[in-house]
Amino acid sequence: MSFINLKLMVDNLGFVLTGLPYTLGIAGLSFVTGLILGLFLALMRRSKSLLLQTIAKAYISIMRGVPMIVVLFMLYFALPYFGIQLSALVCAFIGFSSVSSAYISEIFRSSIAAIDSGQWEAARALGLPQRTIVKKVILPQAIRIAIPPLGNVAVDMIKSSSLAAMITVPDIFQNAKIVGGREWDYMSMYILVAFIYWSLCVLFERFQNYLEKRLILE
Repeated sequence: MSFINLKLMVDNLGFVLTGLPYTLGIAGLSFVTGLILGLFLALMRRSKSLLLQTIAKAYISIMRGVPMIVVLFMLYFALPYFGIQLSALVCAFIGFSSVSSAYISEIFRSSIAAIDSGQWEAARALGLPQRTIVKKVILPQAIRIAIPPLGNVAVDMIKSSSLAAMITVPDIFQNAKIVGGREWDYMSMYILVAFIYWSLCVLFERFQNYLEKRLILE
């Protein structure tokens, strides 16, 4: 096809892939951090403390209601007005971790709610403390339920990590933009980077399927 320059794509594949550690690093570290924060938020939502519930609800509402690009711009471009200057990579990590934790918290909350009430009652009947019930009885079951939707969040983060290019993080999308601008051929480079993102998502989906078979079906 005349609008695709295969030679340009092949010649610059190596340069584009130099941004892969940034793409995977942002998505991976932010997802893990989001898991930890999301679990705490889910437990705060189930807390008997009205203050903790209110804080968690407000945080989740804000993070789910504000576009990711706005969060990134506020961290990278707005914070310097208050004397806080963070690197683009740190801003990307904070932004993706903060937003993903809000979505993950709702996944954990619904997964915990899906556990049969008899599990709670049986654990309490054995005299187990609340912390032990949550840690040893409820969470292991909730995590199994949460794996499919958590996988969707992870895939979305791999794709959404391309937004980090908007604050100059040298990921694969940013590198593709550089080559596209230099050669006046954005179409070829965007097709190349689309194929790379698709390949990453396919690999992760296979890993997710493996986890589901090991932890859910067995």
